[in-house]
Amino acid sequence: MTTFNDHASHRAIADLGAAPLLAGFRLLDVAVGADITIRAAVGGKGPPLLLLHGHPQTHVTWRKIAPALAERFTVVAADLRGYGDSSKPPGGENHRAYAKRSMARDQVALMQALGHPRFAVAGHDRGGRVAHRMALDHPDTVTRIAVMDVVPTATMYARTDKELATRYFWWFFLIQPAPLPERLIAADPEFFLRRHIDGQLKTPGATEPEAFAEYLRCYSDPATRHAICEDYRAAATIDLVHDAEDADARIRVPLLAIWGAKGSIDVLFDVPEAWREKALHVEGRAFDCGHTLQEERPQETITALLDFFSS
Repeated sequence: MTTFNDHASHRAIADLGAAPLLAGFRLLDVAVGADITIRAAVGGKGPPLLLLHGHPQTHVTWRKIAPALAERFTVVAADLRGYGDSSKPPGGENHRAYAKRSMARDQVALMQALGHPRFAVAGHDRGGRVAHRMALDHPDTVTRIAVMDVVPTATMYARTDKELATRYFWWFFLIQPAPLPERLIAADPEFFLRRHIDGQLKTPGATEPEAFAEYLRCYSDPATRHAICEDYRAAATIDLVHDAEDADARIRVPLLAIWGAKGSIDVLFDVPEAWREKALHVEGRAFDCGHTLQEERPQETITALLDFFSS
């Protein structure tokens, strides 16, 4: 491992070598604050593009599409705060450390440390919520935004009924006060993780054993499980406060919404319309798959993202 300082940002960056499962990428640990380090896989050349994963994945979820995107972009596939091998700070008062505002700030600092003051961003699931907040809080930083199989957090909670609560049971399980969900998941993390992933995929085998093993390695860490719960607790508290404060704000850069036609989002929401309530320029379409487009329909996802981010 080599460690060096980025001359533009003076933030410590550790080069950890080749990134497992992402051909042509290198792993970096980047200090983005006094106590926060973000793990990222970086590769390619061209305009910068930040990829943000969801729950329960890590940056490895981009393994099928990142190399193709890297032929045209400098791709940064990062672990969100609390996930993968990024830092896992205490949640703090009102779960503020896992507010999407805090998580977005990490990623902006990461990109700045890597020499990218302006960049495009694609976020799947939780990563889409971080990207949404990033586009509102850092409008001069984000050039374009793609959100994948997600609608805004406030929209989700406003729509909650028996069907949504049944389909998204973990939204209401993970927000229970600590340590209830943490201890229950700890009894068999592999079972919980497998049921969660298999329940969302509609393409058998889309998450290969190697990728699942990596997700399980991270999910087996009690600090990760607690951070994930804090992420969801923040979504039900401080994130809703921030969303209410910005109820009239709109994302001004182009937004692409793509989602799985076989998943719950398609059943419960008019996805483009949900995003038109939050953004001025929205386009979107569904793919013939479940929740995890980048793993279930990688080629269609590559094409959609290349077309959108190259416009």
